[in-house]
Formats: sequence, structure tokens, C-alpha cells
Amino acid sequence: MKNTFGNNLCLTLFGESHGEYIGAVLDGLAPGIVIDDAYIKSQLSLRRPAGKISTARHEADEYRIVSGVFEGKTTGTPLTLLIPNTSQHSKDYSSTRALARPGHADYTAYAKYHGFEDYRGGGHFSGRVTAALVAAGAIVLSALKQKGIVIGTHIASCGGVADDPFTDPAKDIPSLNEKAFAVLNEEKGAEMRSAIEAAAADGDSVGGVLETAILGVPAGVGEPWFDTVEGVLSHALFSIPAIKGVQFGDAFNMVNGRGSDYNDIFYISDKKIKTATNHNGGVNGGITNGMPILFSCAVKPTPSIFKAQDTVDMFNKTDAVLKLKGRHDPAIIHRARVVVDSVAALAIADLLITRYGTDWLSV
Repeated sequence: MKNTFGNNLCLTLFGESHGEYIGAVLDGLAPGIVIDDAYIKSQLSLRRPAGKISTARHEADEYRIVSGVFEGKTTGTPLTLLIPNTSQHSKDYSSTRALARPGHADYTAYAKYHGFEDYRGGGHFSGRVTAALVAAGAIVLSALKQKGIVIGTHIASCGGVADDPFTDPAKDIPSLNEKAFAVLNEEKGAEMRSAIEAAAADGDSVGGVLETAILGVPAGVGEPWFDTVEGVLSHALFSIPAIKGVQFGDAFNMVNGRGSDYNDIFYISDKKIKTATNHNGGVNGGITNGMPILFSCAVKPTPSIFKAQDTVDMFNKTDAVLKLKGRHDPAIIHRARVVVDSVAALAIADLLITRYGTDWLSV
């Protein structure tokens, strides 16, 4: 029952969608990191639902840090944060308890936990638990920024509509990180919103692709073979509900080209080694090369839809039909973007601490 990620900076998640609290424990944080309450709240607000393109479930996310912080700074001991659940509609799930929702973890959770799992709202598998990820990630994002490392994500595509690609992430990220709907092209963003609303009106959902850039990580971070930069980041990213694919740089385009098309040529600029292109996403041999780390995540359409679907009754072992009720997102990609930033921060911070030492984040 592995709910902990990280080697030197470890995050443990706990709680269920309809339980009293969700939360996280961060162990391995350096002492002396400033806790920026306003920034944590701002990050949590980017994850909250908004309007017709999101669920009607609204949580205040009034987090509390109950250990590991004294006089506004980390102590170096485990930091524990709690977020109360205040808007549960548990009765929405009682009538369909035995029915496995297609695309959800109901059946696999039942197979693993033998029916003792909290099934309400997806329980421990719910996207609700990502609020704790975002709160913990905000602490690490803030610390990384003080070391000159910034992370930003935009909605590269959604509902069949494509955003402009990153051209200069250093200029794009500051404004992106202020947006509730993170796109580079606002006209394309409006088209995406329309596609989400159209799916919602049809009782359905849409997915898309998120593109992320991590800037400022020096060359030489990461381990060969089993703790590569791609491996550690992917391990963390696949913990996010609905992430079904991760690529670094131009990974899937490379298969249609030649080495001469996708080798990143090295050159010297101001006595620093750089590459003329970044098809490999800032990573060679599992180790950073000093260029921006670029990766994309495939986000599947939200599995909770309002169309009738064939399924099974897990208890009686019979075929059944499911017609969902309750409050569900027609798309989660715009909310998942800040979760991706948070998880990426935790993973890259762990790699950096492995390379430079536990106190590196606060030195």
C-alpha cells in the first residue's frame, strides 16, 4: 500500500474524497524554507472548479499545517498539512455502490481492498486528494523559485483544439501561472471552453494534452538507469488521476524522422554549453543537460459522464446499466495543470536534493 513518493524528499498522501480530511506529509524538507501562505492559497485556487466547465462541488480548501513549521519557516522535521472536506454529497454514491463505473478505479479498488475501501466519490483514488498535492507542491515550488528554478504548464490541446506551442517558456510562464485557464492563445482558449461546454451539454466529457517546461535546472542532475530524470518525473506524473501518457521533448515525433533531424547540436555561448534545438526535452542519458526540461502529459476525458453505460454489479456478478447522478467535471485538464506543476516540483526537488544535499533548498 504505497502512498509515499520520493527518495530524499518524501511525500505521503492520505485521506478520501468524502472523508473528514485529506492531507499530506512532507519529510526531508530543509529547515528555514519560508511558508508563503498567500502563494499556497493562490495555487489551490487554480485547482478549484470554475463555471460550466467544472464540477459544481466547491471546497474552500482551508488548509492547516500542524507540524514541521515554526514562526513561518520549516523546521526540517516532517511537515503535515490537513485540508477539510466540507461539501460531500455521499448519498449520490450509495445507490450505485455495487456498480463499477467505467473508466474509474471502482473495480480495481474492490479487487485490492476486498470491499473495505471507501467508495464514496472514488475514495482515496479521487482527484479530490490532489488538493493536498497542490498545497504541498506550492511549498516546494516557492523554494525552487528562490533557487532560480521555475515551472509552468499550458493546455496544449483540449477537445480537438490546439493551443500555440511554447516558443519562449521563460517569457510565457509568468503570465501562464496567473491564469485560471492556462493557454498561450486566448482565442484558442475560448474555443476549448466551447468544446468543454458542448460535451457537458451532451452529458459527456473531453480530455487533452498539457505541455510543461522546467527552467533553471543545471546540467548533471539525475541518475543513470533507474532514477533517470524521465523515470522519476514519469513515476510522479502517473500518480495524477487521468494522466495516461507522458512524453519528453518530441519523443513520439522522433519515430518518423532520422537522427539528423532530432539530434540536438551543441554549441558554446558565453562559455556555456547549450543545444541549438531541444528535441530531447533537456535530458540526455537520463541526466539534465542544462536546457529547459520539456514534457507533455495526455489527460483522458473525465470518466464520470451522464450517459447510460453498460457495466457490471460487482457483488452479484451480473451485467448492469449505470446512469450516474451527482456533480462531475466535463473536463479536468484546466484544473490538472496546477497538479502537474506541483508534482513536477516535488520530483525535480527530490532529484536536486539527491545531487546537492538535503539543505540545498534553503541554502
